[in-house]
Parts: sequence; C-alpha cells; structure tokens
Amino acid sequence: MPSATEDFREPTSTTQRIPLQYSGSFNDYESIDLTNAIGREYPKVQLSDIVDDDTKIRDLAILCSQRGVVFFRNQNIKADDLKVLTSRLGELTGKPKDSKLHRHALSSKDNIKNHDENGAHDEEVFYISSVREKENHSNRFEAPLPKLASYLWHSDITFENIPSDYAILQMTNLPDDAGGDTIWASAYEMYDRMSPAYQKLADGLTATHYQPVFSRIMKNTTDPLIIEDRGHPENRGLEFSATHPVVRTNPVTGWKHLFGVGQQIHDGKINGVTDREEEMLKKYFLQLITENHDLQVRFRWAENDVAVWDNRCTFHTATMDYMGERKGIRITSVGEKPYFDPQSLSRLQALHLAGLGKAGNKGPAAEGRPEKRRKMTSS
Repeated sequence: MPSATEDFREPTSTTQRIPLQYSGSFNDYESIDLTNAIGREYPKVQLSDIVDDDTKIRDLAILCSQRGVVFFRNQNIKADDLKVLTSRLGELTGKPKDSKLHRHALSSKDNIKNHDENGAHDEEVFYISSVREKENHSNRFEAPLPKLASYLWHSDITFENIPSDYAILQMTNLPDDAGGDTIWASAYEMYDRMSPAYQKLADGLTATHYQPVFSRIMKNTTDPLIIEDRGHPENRGLEFSATHPVVRTNPVTGWKHLFGVGQQIHDGKINGVTDREEEMLKKYFLQLITENHDLQVRFRWAENDVAVWDNRCTFHTATMDYMGERKGIRITSVGEKPYFDPQSLSRLQALHLAGLGKAGNKGPAAEGRPEKRRKMTSS
C-alpha cells in the first residue's frame, strides 16, 4: 500500500494551493469564540442577508476552515438559499469544478423516506428525522446501545473518493426536553497534541474509510440507493469505501490535521501496519478526541439555528439522549481529493511562526477576528 507522501501529496501545477487570506468582512458583526480551539458564534447575522455577497461567503468559508465550525441563531433562510450558500463556500475557495453538492446515497427521488414534512424532496438535501431513524433502527430507549457514545465521532462522507469540504445543518424541530446537542472537535488541535514522533508516524499512513450501513440497508430493505455521481463523477458505486491519508492538509489554511479517525475507519483499516498496531492506533486517535474536552465545542440547538463547518478539519457527533422529535436539513458540499503536503505546518506551528504565541493566545490575523474581543461585543 502506498504511503501518504507517495499517493496523496499536494496537487501540483495549476491546482497547487496557497493559504487564503481573510479580508475582514465579518469584523463589524457581534461575535464570540466559544472556545480557544474551535467554534465561533455570530448571534445577530442572518445568512439570508449575505447569500448574494461573495466576499462575505468567501470570508465565512475561511473562518470555518480556521475555527472549524461557525454558528448562527434563529435563521430565516430557506433550503434553496442554503444550497446556494453551501455551494459557494467551496467554489469561492477553489474547489474543483467537478465537485458539486453531495447526493446522499439514501436521498434518491424514489426513496419516499427522504422528504420534509410537506412532502418536498431534493436529492441534494438530506432530511434529518428522529422519527424516520426510529422506523429504520431500534429505539435506543427500548434497547441498550451496543456501542459507547464515542463510537459516533466522524467526519461526513469520508467513504467517498472525493469527500466533503463544507457542510451546513439547520435544525427546524427539537424535542421539548433537553438533549440532542451536537459536539464538534478540532482535528488541528488533535494533531498538535501528538508527540513529534507520533506525528511523523501518522504523516506517512493511509486509511481505508468504509461505511457498512448501506450494505445492511441493501440486505434488509428495498430502499433505492444513489449509485452514480454523488456530487462528483468519482463518487459512485456500491462499495462506499475510499483510501485517504491519515494526516491531511487543509488547502484553505495550509494547516495539517488528523483525518483518519473515528467511526469512518472503525469498520475500515489503517493500512501498512499489523492488526495489533492498527488496534492501538485507532484507539489512540479516538482518545485524542474523547480525552481532551478542551478541543471540543458543544452546541445546544434552538429552532432554526444553523451550523456551518469544515468537514476536513473537524469531527462531530450527535448526542442521542432525547425522546422527542428532532428534525432538520443538512446540505453537504463535495470538495477536493484529500492530500498530505509534507511541507505544511500544523496550526500551532503556523501561529508560532506568525508570532502569536501559544494556542490559547491566538491573534486576529490568524483566525479572522478583531484585535480586541474577550467577551461578546460589537466592534
């Protein structure tokens, strides 16, 4: 099996990338960084006001790639405009022309389960419904979960040959009681928690990402699956398996981060190592998330809130602790073929190089924020 530096090196010639610079178009908006490592909230921005503003959309994409995930409260934006916004995030930051919005394997027009409450259907919109999940899977309150909650950590659609760059999730209906939060973790920070020796080891590895749930669906139901062009011509077939570098370079920031971690490789494989070594590496990589709460951000949803995140440099998980109805829509953009650039810096290295000190003392130039902001303020 080729190493990450052999088959997954940075694109060359006309596709080679340099880090993109944030222009400052969001600096006048009220905002708060939810943790030092990951997450930012803009409580008063309406995305419907910026959907036609390419400068702001490009800056939002850069902010997502720097901060991992960005939150917006009580949005009045419609699904069609969310699709435009999701597409433009990648287009304005240089994704390949063949990369479009992802068509989830279960979002076929012939699958009557993938629709909203009014019966509307769109193959580029994935309709989240706890009611549908309970129809398809056992109710977690009727039978114990077979896995620890940590099993659910993942990045979206990494089983595709060309996986996601950005994704948007809007929650439209929530349980009356507490629960259903989503948690994100910084893959940049995970990489920086590793020793130089382990970083060097991970830099040279690849992993096979595999999603077995679709195989189970094909065996147990007659639900049709999309098998052609799931957002890119290379995303096709029924294998739902792809090989990617364990450490990936984000083309927007130029920072390297862990990528082969969590649920997506649980049923897959870390290549080129023994079974015992693979078991230890899978456990260690996952523990970098589960044993470091300070590289996570937890978001408690209210109706119509929106999260926008970079799937390359974050992992996320739902919290399955609710009994009421939970609905929303997710739109996922397909990005570039994952690559590892041996010359790329980690986030911490980049901040030090910019003279910004420790990771907890990040400067505005590195992560798109005004010079002075500790608590939530208006610039």
